[in-house]
Amino acid sequence: MNIPETQQSGRNAAKRAAAAIAILVVLTALLFLLDPDNLYLWIKAVHVIAVISWMAGMLYLPRLFIYHTGAEPGSVQSETFKVMEQRLLRVIINPAMMVTWVLGLWLAWKGFGFSGGWLHAKIALVVVLSGVHGYLSGAVRKFAEDRNDRSARHWRLVNEVPTVLMIGIVILVVVKPF
Repeated sequence: MNIPETQQSGRNAAKRAAAAIAILVVLTALLFLLDPDNLYLWIKAVHVIAVISWMAGMLYLPRLFIYHTGAEPGSVQSETFKVMEQRLLRVIINPAMMVTWVLGLWLAWKGFGFSGGWLHAKIALVVVLSGVHGYLSGAVRKFAEDRNDRSARHWRLVNEVPTVLMIGIVILVVVKPF
């Protein structure tokens, strides 16, 4: 059976992402076994890397929607955007969000015992960011079905939401105002 090039390329990207996640898990386990005294710092480093990856995707995906909105449904350009959006979501954004949440909750438990007003506020903002993630995921499905009913202006405004949330989260983590 002959698989179309875009599907094969998508499968290869998914395999690479799965391999990267598996390597990350193995390296984290090795760190736990070989250097348990510095595990917290290593987990924090991986958490920050995951957050950066998640935010990069969350900032780029609405930009793709802005351009996709101007493409004629069914056109080559529209189909290219669909592939880009789906790959960005599945290969980068979703795994980065999962790693961010898992490691972030572990850090909150291990480092702070889930205490501190700043931590509760930060977690609340991350919950809101996760809701935005869900909204963008639904939009990827709608664009894939040529059912987008939002304007480019809407997506420009949505593009600012992750930035505002990120600013609030970073201030809470660094300053710990309460």
